[in-house]
Order: sequence, then structure tokens, then C-alpha cells
Amino acid sequence: MIHEAAEAGADYVKIQGLRSSELVYRERFESGRVGPNGDVLTIKRPFAAEVDRLSRLDLTDDDEKWFVSECARAGVKSMITAFTLGSVSRFAAAGFSALKIASYDCKSEALLQEARAFSDIVVSTGASFNDEISRAAKILSGTDAAFLHCVTIYPTPLNQLHLQRMSWLRSFSKRVGFSDHTAINTTALRASKLAIVLGADIVERHFTALPTDATRDGPVSINQKQLRQLRRFSELPIEDQRAELSHEWPEWESGLGETKRDLSPAEMLNRDYYSGRVASWQNGVQIGSDGLQTETRSN
Repeated sequence: MIHEAAEAGADYVKIQGLRSSELVYRERFESGRVGPNGDVLTIKRPFAAEVDRLSRLDLTDDDEKWFVSECARAGVKSMITAFTLGSVSRFAAAGFSALKIASYDCKSEALLQEARAFSDIVVSTGASFNDEISRAAKILSGTDAAFLHCVTIYPTPLNQLHLQRMSWLRSFSKRVGFSDHTAINTTALRASKLAIVLGADIVERHFTALPTDATRDGPVSINQKQLRQLRRFSELPIEDQRAELSHEWPEWESGLGETKRDLSPAEMLNRDYYSGRVASWQNGVQIGSDGLQTETRSN
């Protein structure tokens, strides 16, 4: 996948720095909670099943170092997403080119402080409130951190993209972009192309070398052919980009949405689950990315 992405024109290839041993047991997600009208109030995601699933995907320190060297061999920059305190120093020592902070940690001030060790930082803002983004920008002041708009609905409907929000993010960073989780089989590259037309400096996509139905992230992942198409589109003159997008998606204005908006109920549910999902072990207790002990502990 590293070499396929590099050959298709990717500038960065990214992996996740998440390990199953860092998952936090939280009682309320064992059975979930449903309201009297059938509305989901808390996501059901049992701890044991999630540990089992993620343990088969764990990467070692050596795997991470190999990834860095293989990216260099392919001629592409290496990036990794940090989720836990203390991991940033490990990634720096491994030689990663860039660091990503996920949407659910844009509010994690302690982790953002650690992120300053990198000169190339990308922060996703999808699950964040406006004041949290503002605070994150202050913590990262003096760095060249980029801020990505994102909608934390998987997959994201085209009428809920709110891509105009990138213009608001410009007030915090010279570099802005879009982390795209739309369904490739039904919406093609429309969302990513609109982001580029609107001036995105960065477009992030899940990437796969397998059929879309072969993995959990497959429905929102693009392959080498689609990445090559997206790279070609990004290099067209803006007039040609607009013409191509209008031909493919005449109703593209439906993707503009609002510049400043409230998170949808689905996004709030995801924020509730993924915020605090993992934590680092320090002296026998789990410490979250906010620097505080987690609400419950698991061995």
C-alpha cells in the first residue's frame, strides 16, 4: 500500500499509533443506552470485543520504524496519528516526518503540547467545538500546524459535508484541508474534488489495496486508481476543476453547508465514545490524553 500510494501521487502515507492494550474500559458502552423513542443515547461497543478486534491489528515499535524506512524508500513522507500521552516522543525517535492529531483529541491540551515536538503537524477538527479549535490554535501558536475540517459520520452524506467550514479554519492556520469519509462506491470523489476547488491544501483519504467490502474502513477508502484520479484533478487549472466537478455533480453547492455549526446527534455520539477511548498506562493507572486519570481502569 505504501508503494501503491506513492506511485499514485500521495505526498504522505499515514498509519494509526493506537494499541489494544491502551483501550479504556467504560461501563456505559458495554450495553449502550436507548431512549424511550428508540433514539440511541450511548453507543454500544463492548470492551472485550473491541480489544479482540484491535489486538489483531497492533503494530510494534519495530513495525513503526520499518514503516518510516519503507516510506523513505518509496519517496513519500511518513505520518502517524498520536492518541496517547508519551507516544509522541516514540514517534519522533522512530523518525516520522509528520504527526496527526485526530478529531477527538483536538481538545486534548496535554497531547497538543507534546505534539509541538514535531515541525509538521496536522490537526483534525471534526468532533470539536469552536472554542476547542480556538484553544488548540493557541497551544500550537508558532508552529506550522494545519487544521483539517472533518465530519465524523462514517460514511459522510454529501449534504452534510459543510465544506465552507474550511474558510473559518483559515483564521487559525495558513494550511487547511479536509479529511474525507464519504462512501466511494456511491459518491465517487465528489467531496474531495469540491474541497480542492474550495482551496484545500490537504486532502486526507483512507486507502486500501483490497475490495471495498473486505475491511471495516473499505466503504470510505479509495484505491490506487482513485488516488491517481484525485492527484490528476488537483493539478488541473481551477477553471478545469470547476468544469469537471459541475459536470459530475451539478448540485455541488449542497456540499457547502455552514461555516460555523453545531455537531449533529450522530457526531455527538461518536465524540462521546471516541473521546477517552484509549489512554496511556503510567504507574499502573491509565492517564488520558488530557493528562487526567481515566474514569475507570482495566488491566
